[in-house]
Amino acid sequence: MATAQLTASSIKVPARSLTSFDGLRPSSVKFASVGGAPSQRSFRRLVVKAAAVVAPKYTSIKPLGDRVLVKIKTVEEKTDGGIFLPSTAQTKPQAGEVVAVGEGKTVGKTKLDISVKPGTQVIYSKYAGTELEFNGANHLILREDDVVGILETDEIKDLKPLNDRVFIKVAEAEETTAGGLLLTEASKEKPSIGMVIAVGPGPLDEEGNRKPLSIAPGNTVMYSKYAGNDFKGSDGTNYIALRASEVMAVLS
Repeated sequence: MATAQLTASSIKVPARSLTSFDGLRPSSVKFASVGGAPSQRSFRRLVVKAAAVVAPKYTSIKPLGDRVLVKIKTVEEKTDGGIFLPSTAQTKPQAGEVVAVGEGKTVGKTKLDISVKPGTQVIYSKYAGTELEFNGANHLILREDDVVGILETDEIKDLKPLNDRVFIKVAEAEETTAGGLLLTEASKEKPSIGMVIAVGPGPLDEEGNRKPLSIAPGNTVMYSKYAGNDFKGSDGTNYIALRASEVMAVLS
């Protein structure tokens, strides 16, 4: 039996059910039969909006508990050279301004306030929180623990990590093999070694006190290969922010 595969997802549906999509926005769909080459057709599909829209009658949002409301930084629509980017090539923003915070949380017998304040520019985990559209702008509501760090300048190298986060300058990938062969960009192995630039104040213990990290700025460390959030500085330098538990060893 022939199947239809949506180009924007991995969902497969029987070809005979495609008539149920009639009247919705068109999209390209690939059909693959068991014994033949794929063919191209178009059909109409349901379009799902990623961000929830807050109705205009609501004029404010007050996060609860340890949640933070962030106004998302506008995505870059063109490269430094002035070339406009299609939506698929635009980098998903991971930065924004805190506009409201919750009342905090209680750990043990200690009441802890949110460590970031309204007006603070922050970097957050790439897939954290819930997106919503409010007052014509995109916002994100997320837990404080998903805030990676505070950024007081426009340079990612100045990031101040929060909680148990560690900020690392990534070592450059090897340009050649052991035998001297020059590697292409695609074949270079992603490095998992770098130098610690800054560390957070540490995680909270059961009584709400900070436990300092054993890692210090200046340490050269090895970390889990696919951990953390990757960033690139304005000069092309690669950085990564990850949790201290994702650092496997200190090298010397």
